[in-house]
Amino acid sequence: MYYVYLIKSKRDGSIYIGYTNDLKRRFVEHNKGENKSTKNKTPFELIYYESYRARSDAKRRESALKKYAQAYKALKQRIDKSLTKPISG
Repeated sequence: MYYVYLIKSKRDGSIYIGYTNDLKRRFVEHNKGENKSTKNKTPFELIYYESYRARSDAKRRESALKKYAQAYKALKQRIDKSLTKPISG
């Protein structure tokens, strides 16, 4: 499986979009500061993910969310509460 995911920085509230074939490992890497794009924004919380059987589908979706404002806007509207509310246990 391949995953497109959104993580939110607990430090500054910024959102990062990525894709991976191992969501748990990738999330740990982000929180350890092992990704140069996000290393100064740790810690993160996982906000949203989608799963795909084909790598090409996940890569295309990630690109669309990053490149096309309308795709990202539609997703943000769909997960509005997840973006604005802190995770409760």
